[in-house]
Amino acid sequence: MNDRIILTGISAVGYHGVFPEERLNGQRFIVDAILDLDLSVSGANDHLINTVDYSKVVELIHEAITGIPFSLIEKLGHQIAEIILNTFSLVRKVQITVHKPDAPVGIDIVDIAVQIERSR
Repeated sequence: MNDRIILTGISAVGYHGVFPEERLNGQRFIVDAILDLDLSVSGANDHLINTVDYSKVVELIHEAITGIPFSLIEKLGHQIAEIILNTFSLVRKVQITVHKPDAPVGIDIVDIAVQIERSR
């Protein structure tokens, strides 16, 4: 199966991090999601019920970013992957990339990211 829904650049302010200032001030997080599922039925019949409503996926990811703070972006990515798999039964595999472009590492960088892949 090679069918995918790809969501890129879901951005919100979250309060994830190990340092107190990250938990206090927050920072921008960006999430990309790749959902593997069979799109042949929805492609043939043009009915939303036979696919995943990606607006709902975006909403869940946004809620995870802005919700309960975690120390690690690894945990945030894992949590998002689990939520998607538990909410959308058609999704067989999910790949989540959590970007933390403003991570306080003491040196200018473009991005720090983790990639989480989970499947049924």
